[in-house]
Amino acid sequence: MFRQTTALIGLILLFLSTSGVAATTPLTASEKAALQAGMQQHIDRQLVDGAYLELNPLSGETRSLHPVTAHPMILRMGSYFVLCSDFRDAEGKPVNVDFFMAQRGKSYVVFHTSIAQRAQLENLMKAGKVQMAD
Repeated sequence: MFRQTTALIGLILLFLSTSGVAATTPLTASEKAALQAGMQQHIDRQLVDGAYLELNPLSGETRSLHPVTAHPMILRMGSYFVLCSDFRDAEGKPVNVDFFMAQRGKSYVVFHTSIAQRAQLENLMKAGKVQMAD
């Protein structure tokens, strides 16, 4: 039994080291709080009359999204993180927004926002490039 468990652990570590997702230490409570705070600060700074604006570059249309709930889930993408939040459009329909974040000193900043593109994040997860942080 011990040999099987050791072999399984070895295979998992080998997979993690070759899949582009490094085995890392779990996030501390303060790191999680800093990530959530960084996402919330980004959202708050971008609001125009209470709405997060999304531009459709093809049509030139602008859509107003209203923040509803931040997800507690934190994903890791190498040395970066992905946090998610629920928004609602003008008709009240739910819209998923994913925030890609990087550490800057002791805080975290959003470097990319993906609106209503959950399939992109799911593809990164299936490819082993994104995983649960803890």
